[in-house]
Amino acid sequence: MSATSAVPAPPAAPISFEDTRIAFEAKTDGELRQMYALFAAMNNGGLVKMGSGLMQSALKIGFPGTKFLIKHSIFKQFCGGETIQECKPVIAELGRYRIGTILDYSVEGAGDDRSFDRTRDEILATIALAATTPNIPFSVFKVTGLMPTILLEKTQAGTTLSAAEQAAFERGQARLDALCASAHQHGVRLFVDAEESWFQQTIDDLAEAMMRQYNQERAIVWNTYQLYRHDRLEALQAAHQRAGQAYYLGVKLVRGAYMEKEARVARQRGLATPINPSKQATDDLYDEALRYCVQHVDRISLCAGTHNEASSLLLTQLMAQAGLPPQDERVWFAQLYGMSDNLSYNLAHAGYHTAKYVPYGPVEAVMPYLLRRANENTAIAGQSSREFLLIQKELRRR
Repeated sequence: MSATSAVPAPPAAPISFEDTRIAFEAKTDGELRQMYALFAAMNNGGLVKMGSGLMQSALKIGFPGTKFLIKHSIFKQFCGGETIQECKPVIAELGRYRIGTILDYSVEGAGDDRSFDRTRDEILATIALAATTPNIPFSVFKVTGLMPTILLEKTQAGTTLSAAEQAAFERGQARLDALCASAHQHGVRLFVDAEESWFQQTIDDLAEAMMRQYNQERAIVWNTYQLYRHDRLEALQAAHQRAGQAYYLGVKLVRGAYMEKEARVARQRGLATPINPSKQATDDLYDEALRYCVQHVDRISLCAGTHNEASSLLLTQLMAQAGLPPQDERVWFAQLYGMSDNLSYNLAHAGYHTAKYVPYGPVEAVMPYLLRRANENTAIAGQSSREFLLIQKELRRR
């Protein structure tokens, strides 16, 4: 993962996620002050709500300077650029600190074959770049970027597809196979992102079929498990049992990204919520999933996609107990670009395989992603406050 100019990774050392010198060593004083101002603003829920509306309206009417302002503030904080080419300086900068880049094409398409083909081609381009760039350990995509969501939902519900729908579903499968085949050919690991519960089983089935085909030698295709769902550890264990000795399992563990939507849809449909009853239950389930993966690391490769310090620390301890060195290729940590640098930089500094999800795409197209980031940071108790206080601590240290 390291850039050719990076110094060799040091041996494992005790980690402190409070070490802001390491966390922000890549940031100039000016960049830190910009981050400080941004996260201070994101601490204000009313300001975020009002600002989000204003940004969307200004972009829609083409108000002069709006795109420039967004691109050099919130976009710069959470995105790598508008194109793969624009992301290359970010990839190189992260690589200097032994942090990999996961290019995340964050454009929500129009939902027709043309947009699905464009997404496929964009992901193929990220795979091709990863094949020749040591700092890009994974590519990533959403299945809903390759085929209509309604077909995934109907398939999960057991609804018979019409001839036209079946043909569209098969075109989506062909796009999926094209990505996985390219990843296998180039030796690039490929994340299949998790989505909503009412069609997640279809995604799981598709991902598993790809693993069966392409994970014979090692984990190339990795499926994602959202542990805010109470059934996901059981799903992971069942997937492991089905894989057996036939193929390797690639697993990315996250807490989840659709909690409010899941609860709302469950109410609307008169269904029991799939979400854990409390945050503590989610934390416990997440940590149990970490333990399970490390216990079975001979057949499971793991990426802990988390901003949770306790879970990150636990995984380092589980690795040590299992005799796994920090550089073990089967275990990775990942965080979103622009957030939790105290985790990413300190983990990488201690020798652990660490990567950042780096979203990219045209400013206008990436706005839904950026607004989710702003709203999530405001909604998650202490998230933006934590970032804000760490930046404040480092500014004072300097």
